[in-house]
Amino acid sequence: MKFDPEKIKKNAKENFDLAWNEGKKMVKTPTLNERYPRTTFRYGKAHPVYDTIQKLREAYLRMGFEEMMNPLIVDEKEVHKQFGSEALAVLDRCFYLAGLPRPNVGISDERIAQINGILGDIGDEGIDKVRKVLHAYKKGKVEGDDLVPEISASLEVSDALVADMIEKVFPEFKELVAQASTKTLRSHMTSGWFISLGALLERKEPPFHFFSIDRCFRREQQEDASRLMTYYSASCVIMDEDVTLDHGKAIAEGLLSQFGFEKFLFRPDEKRSKYYVPDTQTEVFAFHPKLVGSNSKYSDGWIEIATFGIYSPTALAEYDIPCPVMNLGLGVERLAMILHDAPDIRSLTYPQIPQYSEWEMSDSDLAKQVFVDRTPETPKGQEIAAAVVAQCELHGEEPSPCEFPAWEGEVCGRKVKVSVIEPEENTKLCGPAAFNEVIAYQGDILGIPNTKKWQKAFENHSAMAGIRFIEAFAAQAATEIEEAAMSGAKEHIVRVRIVKVPSEVNIKIGATAQRYITGKNKKIDMRGPIFTSVKAEFE
Repeated sequence: MKFDPEKIKKNAKENFDLAWNEGKKMVKTPTLNERYPRTTFRYGKAHPVYDTIQKLREAYLRMGFEEMMNPLIVDEKEVHKQFGSEALAVLDRCFYLAGLPRPNVGISDERIAQINGILGDIGDEGIDKVRKVLHAYKKGKVEGDDLVPEISASLEVSDALVADMIEKVFPEFKELVAQASTKTLRSHMTSGWFISLGALLERKEPPFHFFSIDRCFRREQQEDASRLMTYYSASCVIMDEDVTLDHGKAIAEGLLSQFGFEKFLFRPDEKRSKYYVPDTQTEVFAFHPKLVGSNSKYSDGWIEIATFGIYSPTALAEYDIPCPVMNLGLGVERLAMILHDAPDIRSLTYPQIPQYSEWEMSDSDLAKQVFVDRTPETPKGQEIAAAVVAQCELHGEEPSPCEFPAWEGEVCGRKVKVSVIEPEENTKLCGPAAFNEVIAYQGDILGIPNTKKWQKAFENHSAMAGIRFIEAFAAQAATEIEEAAMSGAKEHIVRVRIVKVPSEVNIKIGATAQRYITGKNKKIDMRGPIFTSVKAEFE
């Protein structure tokens, strides 16, 4: 069969995965909704930082750049080569990598007795096996996470016993202290570019146009609204004999214009890093109309968003790079803060962590946390609930005492007559709160009537839970009638009087909403007189 890309695209739009079956026909793979019919899967939501990264990747690719992954772990000697006299200042901001040493563990007669006491008498042969595994660990032939399984397998005893033995017999493992190496986590993407470009010249000829978007790590004294110890750098390089600062300006404009920036200013950067040619390090200020009039310090619409420059021939020579190189870089999080209107980089990056982000739930989200607690299990039970609501809507204002037939039929193999009743005198079939609706309003969850007083609350349809008091009560009544039918009862009456809390009218509030409302000093207020009853008579 001829490969048909248009057919692939068409089916993909319908959320079907397609695969070749024996090279002859296309077979539809069930979607998650089809595979799990009781579960609803919605379209996912991207994290704002990763969303910005993806848009930057697409922007670079549209401009003709090739993507590259640069080394993340950089030896300190590379920093000295790249930064010269500034290396110590740069390394002061770097995270050094450390590791636990491999102890030389001996097995004395006392330890042999302890081992036998825990594992049982494993004999001289068993002790020799333990000694060999520990020696192999010291030499690096056995990894730390394989130490227990290796001893366990060699002695044919459980991992739990071996782990207990190592903890009690060999305290050296618990007392190990990490020792720093000369390797660091990359603090600038530049550190990776020098290594990558120097290696690439052995295999390819310039010109080169590369970009890389990846993590960098910087040992800040503290994190604040604009700085984190780990951040994403979106960096590119052009290696060409004729590269100039004009290339940097063109790249900055071409890249940032794809994100809505309209005007640009280029100013000499006072930082003057040693790896740039003097007077080439340039700051890019861009104007974005979205910032105008905002509460941020960029209310004039201008923001410093990128830096570019020409790499120093001295630093390039350390990697035998003969061609000029222009480098431009920008912080992904800063761009994401603009695109997503975020005032704090911490809350943008880690919205799930309370210390970084104020927890906000919209009224719509709160409304989704309201449920009818007990609901009928059978179709007949659901019919009963609907019939009870219908009679209350029709006769709710009728004076009492009164009784109105609601439903007649068979439930769980038994014939039953269901009526809505109010036996007390001088009242009505339903109390004034029976038709109150559950709605989230300004962070509260309320049970309120749809009256002029609450008009503003009802303007937001997505904040309505879709539950009225009478509907929740009817669901409970139908559920109890099902249970009474199975228990053999001859009559069952379900009553609701003055409601003070949600559970009294068969309404449940999700734990997340309860925590949010408590933490925000908001309220759940579902009160009011419902005063009605449902009677079931079984034959």
